[in-house]
Amino acid sequence: MPEAKNIKTKASFSIVYVLIALLILSLLQLWIAPNRENVSYSQFKKYIADGKINSVVVSQRYLKGYDKIQGKDKTEPLFPQQIFVTPRVDDKNLVEFLEQNNVEIIAENENTFLMTLLSWVLPAVIFVGIWAWAMKRMGQGSGIMTLGKSKARIVAQTDVGVTFKDVAGQEEAIQELQEVLEFLRSPGKFTQLGAKIPKGILLVGPPGTGKTLLAKAVAGEAGVPFFSISGSDFIEMFVGLGAARVRDLFEQAAKQAPCLVFIDELDAVGKARGAGNLAGHDEREQTLNQLLVEMDGFQPNLGVVILAATNRPEILDPALLRPGRFDRHILVDRPGLKGRIEILQVHTRKMKLSKDVDLEIIARRTPGFTGADLANLVNEAALLAARKEKQEVTPQELEEAIDRIVAGLEKKNRVLNEKEKRTVAYHETGHALVAAFRKTAEKVHKISIVPRGIGALGFTLQLPTEDRYLMSKRELLEKIDVLLGGRGAEITIFHEITTGAQNDLQRATEIARSMVTIYGMTENLGSVTYDQTPSPFLQQSFYPQQREISDETARLIDTEVRNIIDSRMEEVLKTLKERENLLHIVAKRLLEKETLESDEFTELVGNMQEEEKTTPKTGTIAADVRSI
Repeated sequence: MPEAKNIKTKASFSIVYVLIALLILSLLQLWIAPNRENVSYSQFKKYIADGKINSVVVSQRYLKGYDKIQGKDKTEPLFPQQIFVTPRVDDKNLVEFLEQNNVEIIAENENTFLMTLLSWVLPAVIFVGIWAWAMKRMGQGSGIMTLGKSKARIVAQTDVGVTFKDVAGQEEAIQELQEVLEFLRSPGKFTQLGAKIPKGILLVGPPGTGKTLLAKAVAGEAGVPFFSISGSDFIEMFVGLGAARVRDLFEQAAKQAPCLVFIDELDAVGKARGAGNLAGHDEREQTLNQLLVEMDGFQPNLGVVILAATNRPEILDPALLRPGRFDRHILVDRPGLKGRIEILQVHTRKMKLSKDVDLEIIARRTPGFTGADLANLVNEAALLAARKEKQEVTPQELEEAIDRIVAGLEKKNRVLNEKEKRTVAYHETGHALVAAFRKTAEKVHKISIVPRGIGALGFTLQLPTEDRYLMSKRELLEKIDVLLGGRGAEITIFHEITTGAQNDLQRATEIARSMVTIYGMTENLGSVTYDQTPSPFLQQSFYPQQREISDETARLIDTEVRNIIDSRMEEVLKTLKERENLLHIVAKRLLEKETLESDEFTELVGNMQEEEKTTPKTGTIAADVRSI
């Protein structure tokens, strides 16, 4: 290591030496450079007659006059003071004129080998030397000669440091990849039964689910060479380089076979041909065509398995996805409850956790979180604990980290006036109460009126009791009820509406439209799908899309969506009117504490439900609470 450091220091100082040398030469040239004056031939002869020129160098093209006598053994003095230059003309009396004025005559031969060498060869040598030095400084694998070379790098097992033990929550994907590795290690076990090695494996899933991490684990587990490259590394501004790099990649892989080649972000190079481009030929298509040929051409690369990852499989070219190229599509989906617990265990392996931290509770609070989200959650909790100068991470930091990721950072400087704060409190209480009195609604975990994120003035956090994959019509309708609960509370208490329900109305309308156009959950339109969303290929096309429904059907769809929203709003208003006293009580407590946890809210709602059963509604409590 010290030797490498010394070499690097010498290389870095060589440029400084060159610059200093050039500066010194420039100063010397300015100091010793003679005063050169271009004059006419008549003026030149006049200077000779006046005695200003004492010696003349005669060449085929020009005359140079000096104000000093030249030595016999050299053509020019070491430090000439003045030079007069004029083009040579056809003057037969020139020599006689010079002799009459006692001027020394010196002949100069321009066509010498040395002059030719200095004027042509030496600049070329200097240019080649500078180019070679620049290429050496740029490093190996760069420059014009390597433009067509693949940028893939061979990853050693010892350099990765990641194995399948470091990947949690993706058991099915790990099992599929282990089978491929087993094939590469012991192909005879499969070939004796007539099985063929899969050509390509495509990891598909949302961002952050661990596709690249799985590839790193494969590199750490593989007993064969592993090439890693990104899809964007193939595309360059020069035409033909992408295809050349694909060819070079597979040539390198064929020499190392059996081996694995991992292409991250395959959609950068594998986008469907003709999508969004009216031209029939471009650089991206050339690269894709070459990739298709290399994966399943007339000269297949035996023993080369392609592993690729993408989160946009819908835009990939169909030729890439057919059997014979990417034979297997492995879904790397968001983890379930068990997977989230395992992922949290992996990321908290080296973290100091307090004894009262229950990772199962944290996993239940994070439905829909990906592996990257959970890693960020654990890191945020550790940062919060360090900021509070704690020696270990407690459940409080984990809870704060979840709120920060789900709802955004607390905006303590965003101060609401009393009217706005009161409106937000009733709005969030409306969500929570409607959720509490719907049988299929998810349990309310927290209510807060602390501003967070970009525009959230408060939030109501609900958590599912288990992972769900199907929803009934009743569950969807009651989900709409919860979303409309905020606006319903505003109407019930203030008899006016605000802009705070914008996101709620958008999400409720999306659910209602999906019920009508996708799930076929209305009687008037029946069990028919009217989804007009075009495929991703058509979205990128310049050709106009043909409408698949009539104007009458479109009008009926809008009417059904409106009817669903209106009918659910009536149910929400009825629920809140019947429990207006409870709405005031919870809102008052929320204004006092700004945040209500699940236990406190459940206890408050439960007590009021018991009072509703035994105490008649007098409106006294409501009147007292309205004064807050």
